[in-house]
Amino acid sequence: MTVITRKFGVGASVLRREDDSFIRGRGRYTDDIVPEGVLHGYVLRSPVAKGRFTIGSLEAAHEAPGVHLILTGEDVAHLKDLQVDGRMPKGPDGKRPPSRDIPILCRDRVQYVGDAVAFIVADSRLAAQDAAELIEVDYEAEEPAVRTATALDPETPLVWPELGSNLAFLHHIGDKARTDEAFAKADHRVKISFYNNRLVANYMEPRAAIGEWRADEDRFVLTVGSQGVHSFQSRLADVFGIPKEKLRVITPDVGGGFGTKGFVFREYALVLEAAKRLGRPVKWASDRNEHFLTDSQGRDNWVTAEMALDSTGRFLGLRVELLSNLGAYVHEFGPFIATGGVTMTTGVYDLQAIDVTVKGVYTNTCPVDAYRGAGRPEAAFLIEKLVEECARQLGMPREEIRRRNFIKPEQFPYRTPGGRTYELCEFDGHMTRAMELAGWHTFEERLEESRKRGKLRGIGMSTYIEACAFPGSEPAHLKLEQDGSVTLFIGTQSNGQGHATAYAQIVAEKLNIDVSKVNVRQGDTDELDSGGGTGGSRSIPLGGVSSALAGEDLAKKIRNLAADELEASAADIELVEGVARIVGTDRSVSFAEIARKAKSPEDIKGFGEFVQPEPTYPNGTHICEVEIDPDTGATKVVAYTIVDDFGVTVNPILLEGQIHGGVVQGVGQALLEDTVYSDDGQLVTATFQDYSMPRADLMPMIRFETRNVPSTYNALGMKGAGEAGTVGATPAALNAVVDALSRAYGISHVEMPATPRRIWEAIQAARKAAGRQ
Repeated sequence: MTVITRKFGVGASVLRREDDSFIRGRGRYTDDIVPEGVLHGYVLRSPVAKGRFTIGSLEAAHEAPGVHLILTGEDVAHLKDLQVDGRMPKGPDGKRPPSRDIPILCRDRVQYVGDAVAFIVADSRLAAQDAAELIEVDYEAEEPAVRTATALDPETPLVWPELGSNLAFLHHIGDKARTDEAFAKADHRVKISFYNNRLVANYMEPRAAIGEWRADEDRFVLTVGSQGVHSFQSRLADVFGIPKEKLRVITPDVGGGFGTKGFVFREYALVLEAAKRLGRPVKWASDRNEHFLTDSQGRDNWVTAEMALDSTGRFLGLRVELLSNLGAYVHEFGPFIATGGVTMTTGVYDLQAIDVTVKGVYTNTCPVDAYRGAGRPEAAFLIEKLVEECARQLGMPREEIRRRNFIKPEQFPYRTPGGRTYELCEFDGHMTRAMELAGWHTFEERLEESRKRGKLRGIGMSTYIEACAFPGSEPAHLKLEQDGSVTLFIGTQSNGQGHATAYAQIVAEKLNIDVSKVNVRQGDTDELDSGGGTGGSRSIPLGGVSSALAGEDLAKKIRNLAADELEASAADIELVEGVARIVGTDRSVSFAEIARKAKSPEDIKGFGEFVQPEPTYPNGTHICEVEIDPDTGATKVVAYTIVDDFGVTVNPILLEGQIHGGVVQGVGQALLEDTVYSDDGQLVTATFQDYSMPRADLMPMIRFETRNVPSTYNALGMKGAGEAGTVGATPAALNAVVDALSRAYGISHVEMPATPRRIWEAIQAARKAAGRQ
């Protein structure tokens, strides 16, 4: 089928409108903003992972040059803790277990290195930091709980002794009896255990916030990098016990989010409290070390999974036990990451008998929360790693075991045992196409060439599906301006995705104007009453459809106004490049004239709200090819191929950028990134010297295609793409590494990240076992 797209409409490769100001250094981020009379805050943080503390004399700190205010836990006792609002999952008894909420400042105990003890406000950050050094804090350090795998062991210290265990919650999905039955009749059982490593978000722009108390308005103003201002407004209003109208939240440009900037942190309440007490704006800006220590982190699961198969390689049943590390406190969506993620445990496979148990555990580490993909990458990694091991142990081609177990097109809509209802997908179609593009069947030729050079070579695959754009809506408001341009107000928040371009394309198509005439406004609670923010790949699938509906609404009003002006029928009016004209004539009126002559503001406003009933389900195949130096363990990604199903593509350039970024993050987890705590709870990888980030030379050029099947749940057929790269990449990359090691040495497992050292050690152990030292 031939798809025709307008020059600037949906499907066109419009260049990002945002980039001109960014590449010229004209972006305006939170830390760029300097209100008159601004003071600077600094957080004194715990150097120990667990223990009691007492604060001695503050006199020297108060008398230090430039100090205006010092806040301790007692000073902010009137502020509510940061709470999770009933997000703890119900246990087998049907009750929700108690959570452990985050105090704005610790009162007498600290629970991880970086926990907040005091807040110092001074003329400069350096002055505040110097004063913090003068505060006398006596810590009585205790032995912490650090490791996910051993958090529930009897000898592990308790993070919260009053709970009697480090178990935060117990969650189960599936049918144990049915699964036991499947395992009883199985011809084969394949079992794996692995660690899904903890990650630090490491966006380009560290967090920052500016608090103001505007006495003349009788309200707070918070300027902060966020993924949506309205949730910040609601949560912080709750902390202060005020109506949300008493807090305005503004978000300027944002340099990356990945989930972490969607959460309210304690520093935001502190700058507001300090600003009100001092009557001056107060700014806090994180440095990179603080980011490593205190910004919510991602992943961190210990998993055991077992598959039951019949003699032909058909999947019969699946058992999973997953330990999910919450860290020291329950962070905003922390409990939901694992419990929501395991609903996708069966992936793209027809598998109805599952028995999945999730145990949330506390440790004396930085809290864990949603990080790009939020549970879905973890689920995809689990099933795709297990499927590869099933193929290996049964001696079956990896593509064949997948084809044998794929959900077939005729089975859709398909209800999974995790409670998801998949819309139409063609898993075999995108896998077959990816294999063609990747040269899957000619891999042996490349393998032989690598062997001649003394290298190992492997090829890995993942066929993934994820749930995103979850049920709900994101209303869109349009206004025709007196210069003929159009302004879109919407409650999502761009963190670099290109919203100003994608939304403009959708609106421009409905009004038949150039995208440069559409301005997108986000990030101010004064401009819009409500909004759902950005996360879960929801912005364009939900906000984009609402924007299209708002465009249609405004187009209809413009035609009606033009018809009155031109004394014609609205049905005879066409919209062309900023004018409304009678079809087949030169009689027209410009959008600017229509705006100026409108009798009521409502006449030149458009509104749209699309309510989506189900999540959408992007899916696809990733194929990664690697070469390994057996003498050093160094891995090089030599080829990467993707064929994805995103339903409908709004802008191919924006889409490819999103996928490239997600893939690099996913491969980074597989090969490089690792958050390491010492036994006494110190974060060993707290700087870029110790935490390895993916760089440009990690990846080759990526072959990327779409093989779209329009969504039946989304009005424009879109499925969402913002997190998909991370979902497919990690298993594909690690499967490639294990394939190379398995071919050469029979190695079937290496923990992530598969660093040169880990790979080298695995090779040495295999050589020793085989007598090949």
